[in-house]
Amino acid sequence: MAHGYPGGFGGGGNMQQLMKQAQAMQRKLQEAQEQLAEEEVEGTAGGGVVTVTVKGNKTPVSVSISKDVVDPEDVEMLEDMVLAALNDAMNKADQLSQELMGPLGGAGLF
Repeated sequence: MAHGYPGGFGGGGNMQQLMKQAQAMQRKLQEAQEQLAEEEVEGTAGGGVVTVTVKGNKTPVSVSISKDVVDPEDVEMLEDMVLAALNDAMNKADQLSQELMGPLGGAGLF
């Protein structure tokens, strides 16, 4: 009586093919992660007076604030715009991640 697993996992050829596929998938996943770490996306608020730049892996890069929007009497508005621009940038990073990682089954890893 042969000892094997139902579905053909007992054969060495099937296992080798699965290993090759897993290694290829791992390589593609690593390449997508590297691309996310290099690409940048921008989020804006207030018609572009506040801009936040993040990497595709959500690492913050920079914040740019127009002098025209700086009002010492209304710091809350500036804080809200920075937060809105950051959220916009993070949403764009999520979209980029889904574009690059989605086909690999890795959407949402970041």
